[in-house]
Amino acid sequence: MGATTRGLLLSCFHGGGSEVSRLLALRPRYPSMPRRPKGAAVAGDGGGGEGGGGDLEAAGGAGSEEGEEKVAVFSVSGMTCAACAGSVEKAVKRLPGILNAAVDVLGGRAQVVFYPVFVSENIITEAIEDVGFEAKLIDEEVMEKNILLCRLHIKGMACKYCTSTVQFVLQASPGVQRASVALATEEAEIRYDRRIVSAGQLIQVVEETGFEAILVTTGEDRSRIDLKMDGVLDERSLMIVKSSVQALPGVENIKIDTKLHKVTISYKPEQTGPRDLIEVIKSATSGLVNASIYLEADGRDQHRYVEIKQYRQSFLWSLIFTIPVFLTSMVFMYIPWLKAGLERKVFNMMSTGELLRWILSTPVQFVIGRKFYAGAYKAMCRGSPNMDVLIALGTNTAYFYSVYSVLRAATSANYMSTDFFETSSMLISFILLGKYLEILAKGKTSEAIAKLMDLAPETAILLIHDHEGNVVGEKEIDSRLIQKNDVIKVVPGGKVASDGFVIWGQSHVNESMITGESRPVAKRKGDTVIGGTVNENGVLHVRATFVGSESALAQIVRLVESAQMAKAPVQKFADQISRVFVPLVILFSLLTWLAWFVAGRLHSYPNSWLPPSMDSFQLALQFGISVMVIACPCALGLATPTAVMVATGVGASQGVLIKGGQALESAQKVDCIVFDKTGTLTIGKPVVVDTRLLKNTVLREFYDYAAAAE
Repeated sequence: MGATTRGLLLSCFHGGGSEVSRLLALRPRYPSMPRRPKGAAVAGDGGGGEGGGGDLEAAGGAGSEEGEEKVAVFSVSGMTCAACAGSVEKAVKRLPGILNAAVDVLGGRAQVVFYPVFVSENIITEAIEDVGFEAKLIDEEVMEKNILLCRLHIKGMACKYCTSTVQFVLQASPGVQRASVALATEEAEIRYDRRIVSAGQLIQVVEETGFEAILVTTGEDRSRIDLKMDGVLDERSLMIVKSSVQALPGVENIKIDTKLHKVTISYKPEQTGPRDLIEVIKSATSGLVNASIYLEADGRDQHRYVEIKQYRQSFLWSLIFTIPVFLTSMVFMYIPWLKAGLERKVFNMMSTGELLRWILSTPVQFVIGRKFYAGAYKAMCRGSPNMDVLIALGTNTAYFYSVYSVLRAATSANYMSTDFFETSSMLISFILLGKYLEILAKGKTSEAIAKLMDLAPETAILLIHDHEGNVVGEKEIDSRLIQKNDVIKVVPGGKVASDGFVIWGQSHVNESMITGESRPVAKRKGDTVIGGTVNENGVLHVRATFVGSESALAQIVRLVESAQMAKAPVQKFADQISRVFVPLVILFSLLTWLAWFVAGRLHSYPNSWLPPSMDSFQLALQFGISVMVIACPCALGLATPTAVMVATGVGASQGVLIKGGQALESAQKVDCIVFDKTGTLTIGKPVVVDTRLLKNTVLREFYDYAAAAE
């Protein structure tokens, strides 16, 4: 009996009797997990005796290979707090074979260390979904390639309530890791996983909140070009263009806009480039269709230009109607012969001036000012009242009270009406003027970034080589047509057209625009050069390595743009105030109108604080309108981001890169600055700034010595 028991135990330990060992194996339960699965649990029947020894080694080898730990990362959507993360972590750790699990509620991710022998990724996914969340496996190796940075231009944001609403809905979208919205630039920057959510879905999320979103970049089309097509553009030619371009190696996507005669192509720069695309279009259509660089500004500038034009036209049209309203109510009343004509009764107590002001102010209120109604409606649907709500309430109150007063005068023989038509129309006109000036200011803040891009030369000299690598010719091309591995010739005094390395020649290059060092840097074969820098002397042949959006200059521009999106601490504080500002203003306005009832009550007493001749309701109405319209928190939400934009943009144009508003806010505490190289405070070239004669000498000789010293 003892021998049988001892044999059974040895069989279990050494791989024999796999059926018995499988029956005796304990199923691990949370929180006790096995540190490493045993080889016997996964090996086949090793047998016993001497043969068992050989099988034991084989089983041990197989077990050690299959028992390796594995790390998997899951995207978990739907988590809103630490309790959600705890539920996910608890559900995962209850599974067998789980060594460790960590859940990031902010990033919407869960990292699990497990033994594949006991549990698989699908089982972990099902466990997470069983507790009410959506889970998807993320391949850690390609995860970084799938995390993209998308930029959207958002149309219709009026104040900080709008930006807070957009940022909240974007942050809550599955697959979005981080979202920031800037009112001054009217842009949103979203870091997202393209396998979970697409740029089109992000646009749809924004538009569901009532705003219009325009795609600036998806983050994946790092190499994209817009080409303008000229020539015969019938349906057959367009099909030939599309099919021929798609057949070119490295082309990822093509989109043709027939109205603008524009084709947008996304491509892999290591396989093809814009010059190849233009040549393919021309050759495929036998010269019937020619392509060139589309010179139109990007989507943001185009939209800003259209918006500036719209506000300018709206303001001018409002002036056409508002000026007569203002004159009839404020100026002509003091000219006797005009006053008599305006006070002539049309029907009962309704005068000609009141009827004229009513007719002129109606288009301003409902046609020119319709954008405020649309904005107010969308804001109320979102449950976040903004500036448009205040404008709509204030102007509508003045307009409809005036309509009521005029209609009552028309139906009464003794009622003296008082209208505020000039208040509503003039308010809308002034607000349109303010919006127009605001958009102009926003446009000027990005001029410094445009100047940065202008540092790159417009043209470049492309060297043409034969099959043996000998230079057989050269031609001047647009610098935007440079492709990877092109050889560019840089003449003395010219700018380097793209990032690359020198393959022939030697010279000195002024790189002060990047490094701040004013002294030219020696360049010879094998040295790297940066696009936009100036070649001092000598001829260089440069092989292009990074072109377009991959260049150092383009990365500097993106850095400045990201810095402009970042919020300073004081701006976050202002945002918190702005969130409660508009509701408080509306509440105070309602309290002001409520004071009418109290004022009317006091008016019936002899010692009333109101003058007997003043209509208390009109007084309360004027106060209420003033409070609502004047108290719009535009400056509160725009002052800081506009200052950050101007500072970062101007700094970039002067060679100083500022990483956001927090750095600017901290700079006020700096009391000492240490500069470590020539070229920051000096130009690296001593000059004579003053001369003084210590003894009598000939001036001509003295100046010769001074010039020689310099």
